[in-house]
Amino acid sequence: MGSEMQVVPARRGRAVRLKAGQAIRIVNTHGSQVVDTWAFNADDMGEFMSMEHLHATLGSVFPVTGGALVTNRRRPILVLEEDSSPGRHDTVIAACDVHRYALLGCQGYHDNCTDNLHAALGMLGLRSGETPAPLNLWMNIPIGAEGRIEWGEPLSKPGDHVVLRAAMDCIVAMSTCPQDMIPINGANCTPTEVHYEVLG
Repeated sequence: MGSEMQVVPARRGRAVRLKAGQAIRIVNTHGSQVVDTWAFNADDMGEFMSMEHLHATLGSVFPVTGGALVTNRRRPILVLEEDSSPGRHDTVIAACDVHRYALLGCQGYHDNCTDNLHAALGMLGLRSGETPAPLNLWMNIPIGAEGRIEWGEPLSKPGDHVVLRAAMDCIVAMSTCPQDMIPINGANCTPTEVHYEVLG
């Protein structure tokens, strides 16, 4: 039985608990919003979805529909069950943080995915001692033949969604990336809200 659709406001984070077998459907409501996404073992926050370990498992930098997303202990934690977008999600770039925005020339505090992760976990009474590299849903980072990366605009469209099914009891955290200085959230560089629901 699914729950009601919930919102992750623009520039903010949310986290949900999933039992093994449950799933979360995340909807790119306006079509161009990047969602930094993490998953932690509900029984041990020291085990979490790991992009570095995923690369070795997949032999690719792009997650594949039907494929498992693995932890730093190389165990499946989520399965990418559905993906209505072209399937370009980034697994290379770290979550943005205050240091990233300072290097881009931002004066003063800037909302960021690192702080959003920890705030979202805090809403559930949880904490993590680190910020794992996220699965950046819908973030388009083309990688050239020589290994150079580009900051592309998302290839997704309004209403595109992914379904992530829990392979173990876990915490899934999401941040609507606040990046408004380069066009990863679309050409107009305007972060927007996304929606999600928990599926039985």
